[in-house]
Amino acid sequence: SATAATTAAAAGAGGCGVDLDKLLQKHYQEMTPEEKEAVFARIKAKAKRDYGYDINLTDPKPIEGVAFAFFISLSLCNGNRACVHACVKENNQSRHPAIQYIKVTELDRGTLNLERGDLYYKGEVPKPGSVYLPMQCNQCENPPCVKVCPIEATWKEPDGIVVIDYDWCIGCRYCMAACPYEARRFNYSTPVVPRADLNTNQGYLSNRVRPRGVVEKCTFCLHRTREGFYPACLEACTTGARKFGDLNDPHSEVAKIMKEKRVFVLKEELNTIPHVYYFFD
Repeated sequence: SATAATTAAAAGAGGCGVDLDKLLQKHYQEMTPEEKEAVFARIKAKAKRDYGYDINLTDPKPIEGVAFAFFISLSLCNGNRACVHACVKENNQSRHPAIQYIKVTELDRGTLNLERGDLYYKGEVPKPGSVYLPMQCNQCENPPCVKVCPIEATWKEPDGIVVIDYDWCIGCRYCMAACPYEARRFNYSTPVVPRADLNTNQGYLSNRVRPRGVVEKCTFCLHRTREGFYPACLEACTTGARKFGDLNDPHSEVAKIMKEKRVFVLKEELNTIPHVYYFFD
């Protein structure tokens, strides 16, 4: 019930130093525009106290009829991790302890064995005989993380993006255990975002600074993509390996890649139906 969920949220968040208004806050999907306005005002005020900046907090809605998807060329990705660093900066991810939504695995070109991949490779890239495979939230059509959340703090939006209500999450981490792509991150301590690096253009369901004790993940930069811009990781990619767009638009670049290339997804046998695809040029 809603009362039980509210009690659970209060119990889970009570040790994090949050205020009563936050504990009694309704689920995002149940809030009226007036209630959202009050919540946004509280978040802006906290950002002002913590960082001294006025943030631009938005709540962009899903675009009707759109199915966002990422396509990544393993022929072009050279493993430089520019996407990782751009994502950290854009999405106000904690630097200490470090939280990163994107991880890049170095694989042997001959086997492409993900289990034997190296996440911690060093030195100059690309290395001879290696392929680099970036991984992040796959925004699954059939997301197992959503099914296991006991209080519906995470859900799939109409444009395919799986989101989290950070003020509702109780930090049980069931979603982390359910995700086959290891795409979710948990804040074990208060995130540290340097004041000078704070991105003040923030979305309620995406890149606003998260509190301690909640799970977070990639949202396809919904505060950008729902406004007609590319995700930050794509803009930072120096090789053109990343492609992003609407699969429902037959004229989009991603729809053409789907039609013309041999594409594959990770762990297809699980029937999660990911919206991150890979291909070779």
